[in-house]
Amino acid sequence: MNFDPLPEPLVGPRGQVRLGLFPDSVTTINGRACDYRTPMGSPASRRARHFHYKQFQYLGVISDDLLIGCALADTAYLGVAFLYIYQPATGTLEEHTWRAPLGRGLCMSDSPVNGESRFRRGGTDIVLAYRADGGTREKSLTVRGAGLELDVALEEPEGYQPMSLCTRTGVNGWVYANKVAGVGLRGRLRWRGREWSLADLANVGGHHDFSAGYMRRETFWNWACFSACIDGHRVGLNVSCGVNETSVNENCLWLDGRLIKLDGVSFDYQRDNLMAPWRMRSRCGRLQLRFEPHGEHRERLNLGLFASNFHQLFGVFHGELRLPDGTTLPLSGQPGFVEEQYAKW
Repeated sequence: MNFDPLPEPLVGPRGQVRLGLFPDSVTTINGRACDYRTPMGSPASRRARHFHYKQFQYLGVISDDLLIGCALADTAYLGVAFLYIYQPATGTLEEHTWRAPLGRGLCMSDSPVNGESRFRRGGTDIVLAYRADGGTREKSLTVRGAGLELDVALEEPEGYQPMSLCTRTGVNGWVYANKVAGVGLRGRLRWRGREWSLADLANVGGHHDFSAGYMRRETFWNWACFSACIDGHRVGLNVSCGVNETSVNENCLWLDGRLIKLDGVSFDYQRDNLMAPWRMRSRCGRLQLRFEPHGEHRERLNLGLFASNFHQLFGVFHGELRLPDGTTLPLSGQPGFVEEQYAKW
């Protein structure tokens, strides 16, 4: 696998954004320092530089017993946070969404390595924190409020290879994306009169998404992800289509912390019935999966200037992953997520 030189920071002193597939996380995403232009090539206004910059960060817990997703998003026009907890055995779903005009109460880290993102609204406090200690890195989530207490810590062990890239989007934009999956976690959840030790959940794993940049004003994507223990290996998957596909894509799987790139992936599903089975196939032939949805978190908002039609479905994967040496890893009922998202922002 060929990597581009790791930039630090992402935007150079003359405003040039470094593009490519990188061997590690970029420590500083100083996105607003870039030489941002209009589509016609003239310098963008101060207002455009502020309102066109988008950031979102997501942390998920995947297990046979519980699925948890929490995200913070800053669209400049609107700050959004959501949290959901799904219990497969009972079908219980609890979900919360908070919105803050102009991002009031929301502060986003400019680093997936060292920093803190925080959202406060009413009696709810959500913190996503990033910390590097020697060769290991930790990403943590703390939620207080909404009738629950949640603490999660994902650890990237020394030598772990995150998916780290920056691609062009449209004639004047770009996106930096940092993805982590196939890692263990620890923590606890107090919810509905019970307490769970997250490290003790069956087949538990975590994943994380850190994305920022001058994204397309109107965009769409599909995405799929899981973390698992399969045949004694730590395995993770991150695939998408519709974004981050100029020159290089973000599709990959992890085997015991080693990144394995995948070619483009097609998502075949019923637009009018998202709860019907989905199928995913990579052009390289290493991925052949069927996804059976069991539940859904959705957000729909249309304010004219700003709109979102978001569906994140949780369920189970069946199929196989073929490794570069020709061996295959079978999947039979592996919990995970798929997503359909339309955004105008």
